[in-house]
Amino acid sequence: MTRPGMPRTVPQRKQILVVDDAEVIRTYLKNLLPMKGYDVLVAEDGLKAMALLNDGARPDVVVLDVMMPGIDGIETLRKIKQMMPEVPVIMLSVVGKAGTVVDAMNLGAADYINKPFEEEELEIALKKVLEIENLKGDRDDLRDRLRAHEARERTSFLWASEKMTRIRDILEQVSDADVTILIHGESGVGKEVVARTTHELSTRREQRFVKVNCAALPEELLESELFGYERGAFTGASSRKAGKFEVASGGTMFLDEIGEMSPKLQAKLLQVLQDGEFSRLGGDVDVHVDVRVLAATNRNLEDMVRKGTFREDLYYRLNVVNVCVPPLRERREEIPVLVEHFLKMYSAKYGRQRDGISDRLMRGFLAYAWPGNVRELENMLKRIVVLQSEDAIADEIFGAPLPSARLEPSAAEAVEPTSAEAGSGQVSLRDIGRRAARDAEREALKRVLYQTNWNRKKAARILEVSYKTLLQKIKECGLGE
Repeated sequence: MTRPGMPRTVPQRKQILVVDDAEVIRTYLKNLLPMKGYDVLVAEDGLKAMALLNDGARPDVVVLDVMMPGIDGIETLRKIKQMMPEVPVIMLSVVGKAGTVVDAMNLGAADYINKPFEEEELEIALKKVLEIENLKGDRDDLRDRLRAHEARERTSFLWASEKMTRIRDILEQVSDADVTILIHGESGVGKEVVARTTHELSTRREQRFVKVNCAALPEELLESELFGYERGAFTGASSRKAGKFEVASGGTMFLDEIGEMSPKLQAKLLQVLQDGEFSRLGGDVDVHVDVRVLAATNRNLEDMVRKGTFREDLYYRLNVVNVCVPPLRERREEIPVLVEHFLKMYSAKYGRQRDGISDRLMRGFLAYAWPGNVRELENMLKRIVVLQSEDAIADEIFGAPLPSARLEPSAAEAVEPTSAEAGSGQVSLRDIGRRAARDAEREALKRVLYQTNWNRKKAARILEVSYKTLLQKIKECGLGE
């Protein structure tokens, strides 16, 4: 559907590659097909056809003669399918070669026509295979849209806190700017959710969102995954393969764990960001793409730049807009919303109804440090739904009894007003929330200190605060050995 204010898209003519050793057939189809609305390429044998494809020809359909000198039609079909498995091939067969036709269909031929053929026969065959390809494209597009819708449904809950709302406001401000965004934060905080939301808010929302985890693959495999490769680039590369950047062209590329990328690939990525082009592995032809790049990391890239392990020029190219996703322990007000969301989601997924958790466990969740952030909370709630019990999770959250202190305050203690408040008869919800957050912070700090035998340096590392900040927090919370 054409949006208001947008230019109407002109349908692109389909290109047909005709491969036949008979000059009369080539000439006939070269004259006929343009009158039917097609562009035409011709090749007199299999070698010439493969040369055209290797030089970059990308026909929408191949019309291929079975009986040819040198490399016959069957062998040519095999080579075409190795190189371009998605391209439909219509075989031209002489009557009486039924066995050859069966071989061709087994190799992936889309249809066949007996020679001599009528004009209408070829036209019907072309329309049929192109309609099938269009349906495949519509299916893939529908699948992408469904996944995007599901992603929106899965992530809409995440913007419940003030801190996350501010991040969404930033994303909305830069949605049409098409600039690169660097997203950083601890593992499990929701960096991919921020990236997907950026894509959904942008003008590229109708195109693909492609994610690549840079830490999941060794350097050689990551290069071929991102940039593709040419036939013969390495052992086993029997055909050309498009990389993720080509697949994402027109849409958004999300590079997760960008800090794990090798210096060699950093240089190649910089070229894509600067010029919008790169060469495939084993190739010498530039490939042009139009991709918006989003990157995420849980590492300190500025520190890596100082140490020389991350390119400074790439860092500044990526860091046009910087988004820091805070850890869950700094946005505890989201926890009740997250609990409700994940219980609902996994109850539906596993067919096991679980409407909520106990008040005791909720207080434990509010006091817990959440080193694994939202992902850890999600996994715990999944286990509660599957096991239909929260006992094992409670053991993890509360652990062994803490000396001289209880981890879980009673409901009365959690909201008990001060004497001044009680005397005035007024208790502010904001004050109650502030006091609950302070109590949760005290309990989390107390738990980590006991876990580390009051090793303050180790506790500071676990809580990811400075040693000075930890000492200040210990003083503010009135904790002592």
